[in-house]
Amino acid sequence: MAQSPAIMVQGTGSNVGKSLVVAGLCRLFANRGLAVRPFKPQNMSNNAAATLDGGEIGRAQALQARAARVETSVHFNPVLLKPETDIGAQVIVQGRRFATSKARAYQSLRSSLLPMVLESFERVSGAADLVVVEGAGSPAETNLRAGDIANMGFAEAADVPVVLVADIDRGGVIANLVGTHVVLPPRERERIKGFIINRFRGDVSLFDEGMAEIARRTGWAPLGVIPWFGRAGALPAEDALDLDRAAARTGSLKIVVPRLPRIANFDDLDPLAEEPDVSVRLLESGEAVPGDTDVVILTGSKSTIADLAALRAAGWDVDIAAHVRRGGRVVGLCGGYQMLGRTIADPEGIEGTAGRVEGLGLLDIETVLEGDKTTRVVRGAHAESGAAVAGYEIHMGRTTGTDCARPFLRIEGAPEGAVSADGRVAGTYVHGLFTDDAFRAAFLRAHGTQSDLSYDATVDAVLDGLAVHIERAIDADALLAIARGGQTSTASAP
Repeated sequence: MAQSPAIMVQGTGSNVGKSLVVAGLCRLFANRGLAVRPFKPQNMSNNAAATLDGGEIGRAQALQARAARVETSVHFNPVLLKPETDIGAQVIVQGRRFATSKARAYQSLRSSLLPMVLESFERVSGAADLVVVEGAGSPAETNLRAGDIANMGFAEAADVPVVLVADIDRGGVIANLVGTHVVLPPRERERIKGFIINRFRGDVSLFDEGMAEIARRTGWAPLGVIPWFGRAGALPAEDALDLDRAAARTGSLKIVVPRLPRIANFDDLDPLAEEPDVSVRLLESGEAVPGDTDVVILTGSKSTIADLAALRAAGWDVDIAAHVRRGGRVVGLCGGYQMLGRTIADPEGIEGTAGRVEGLGLLDIETVLEGDKTTRVVRGAHAESGAAVAGYEIHMGRTTGTDCARPFLRIEGAPEGAVSADGRVAGTYVHGLFTDDAFRAAFLRAHGTQSDLSYDATVDAVLDGLAVHIERAIDADALLAIARGGQTSTASAP
């Protein structure tokens, strides 16, 4: 297909830093004046973002769009898998719910999605000087190659050259790259034009011989070694594997977050974790809510009823009730908001078996999981302080009840969310609230803590720093030449 220059960043495995490298490349080339667009054919994440065109994409692609200085679009991530169980996921196609599929069934379904993936890529490419594409997992998972749309299946169909990223911090980086070369068929080996080593700690020159060895064995161009980027934790979390970093900061205001199995949109916590006077602690199953906790936050969930059962199994329902009796506060976000009510009904079996369960009973509300999925970007104000808010909604269900007469927010003039009669418990469907400096400052001020943090400015500064960090580490001109179809000389593979 006719298209703008593009490069696909694939990895030797999951969580090797592909998303961060793509974000850095988007900002790097945007700073050079290019119209850059991110693209990920298939993502798997419960951390989603609402787009201005009314759909949802992976949170990583929203961050990459920000890095490229463009508005989000459903076409940046045409297939998003949102796990609901260990073997099944909701399938989002071009921003809309398409199906719910078991893992084995999806292997057959995904090849039928390729035309829509290519349609989205063509739309994205048409508006760009450069498209930076992110793969998923690893192309070396050859058992998943048939019908693949995430890695080489897409790269071949769209005729996009590939650069491979490997994480040296994990160890075995030479074997990871050379092993990938060994298992790939010749045509796919040839599509890989170069490689990048990521997350190096120490003196980069100590790996010069390693770079030469990989190049000799693969024939791929050694494009550079990216040192460890310490400020990555200030960027919105992409994966549940990144959650632990939220606990790194300590502060006088103590916030705890039960870590539920299907936790979703957990990047809501990131701005709070950046506050110097706030401590955000994630509780694992078996840990009690500490007695000195100020605020408990129940985050979003991909399976509210199942996560509510997990919360009870961990004993957190008892802990949270005791926390409220001691005068503590509780905030529920989306699925967490639904859990706070008296009941959750699922008459259509959207989350599994149809039925009705008791909630935590901390808000006088009831939720019914039915109807179309709500996905929208919103603006409004915090009902109590009047502080402006901006965020997004991604949820199914309707929530009604007495406490809704005391809304947490007003969105475009309409009441949204609920607050208990004593003001200690509140819930909302709106994600991204704490990103807004005015709301976050008002929220913290109500708990005796001041905020001087400009979160958006912090994220942009970190993205600029990441771009400089990567540009110093790799041959960006050679990478751009590969995207434009140029040739990069390499050692010959044996």
